[in-house]
Amino acid sequence: MLFKIVTVYRCLGVLVLIFALNAAAAQLPDTVGFPSRDGNTQLVGYLFKPQGAGPFPAVVMLHGRAGPYSTRAKGVYAAHTLTQRHQAWGEFWAERGYLALHVDSFGPRGYAQGFPIHSYQDRPAEVSEQTVRPLDAYGALEYLRGRGDVIADRVGVQGWSNGAMTLLASLADTAPGIAQPTPQSGFRAALALYPGCRVQEKQNYRPYAPLLMLLASEDKEVSPVVCQRLAQQTLARGAELEVVVYAGAQHSFDDPGSRKQANDANRAAMSDARIRAERFFAQHLLK
Repeated sequence: MLFKIVTVYRCLGVLVLIFALNAAAAQLPDTVGFPSRDGNTQLVGYLFKPQGAGPFPAVVMLHGRAGPYSTRAKGVYAAHTLTQRHQAWGEFWAERGYLALHVDSFGPRGYAQGFPIHSYQDRPAEVSEQTVRPLDAYGALEYLRGRGDVIADRVGVQGWSNGAMTLLASLADTAPGIAQPTPQSGFRAALALYPGCRVQEKQNYRPYAPLLMLLASEDKEVSPVVCQRLAQQTLARGAELEVVVYAGAQHSFDDPGSRKQANDANRAAMSDARIRAERFFAQHLLK
């Protein structure tokens, strides 16, 4: 099947509270530094580690246009001011035996607060998700492969919105930061939540690794229809790709904050996305 339109309604009234309690009780990730492959930038990353000595499969996490930090950070950009969403996903992977590295691409370049909605045309070139941020993704991959507690050829990548656009660019045969990429030399699998797909739609695009895209039918920031067209094109080129469109869900449906989770479709989409994400990475990173 090319893509699925999914309507998921469940009894999830306590889900937001559970997420909030888990995030509050979670141990803060370690703060690490490593170079981007741009040759200039020393990146900051937040490392969520499983129990035990490893080695573990790993996940590189790429934030969206708002950056990795809470709007309540008040100028303090550190592990304890990560957004609830990024903290929750990092803990989610660590609890399942993955070492997860969340990469801050914006802070080291002077844009820790991120960018407002619909500001795409005004963002500086030094944070481009097409030409710069893939270099951060491959810098993170290189860092993880240098650790003794990571299985070097079992690293996946997850991105949200602008980070998911970075992910798509990183999976191209001509991606910055890697030559002639394969699942063995690059990322083993990729999970993209609500990316924009217009750039790749205009290219002869074929991701080199298996790709799962989770989209929202009522997305007002990016077009799920464009991503569905891209899926048709890339599947025709032999890509390993699955697209799920959540009926009624909005952009950032997996944000566990009360505002997003007041929407039943968002709550259901978040729950289903976690199930699909766990199954997808288990299929490609644990075998």
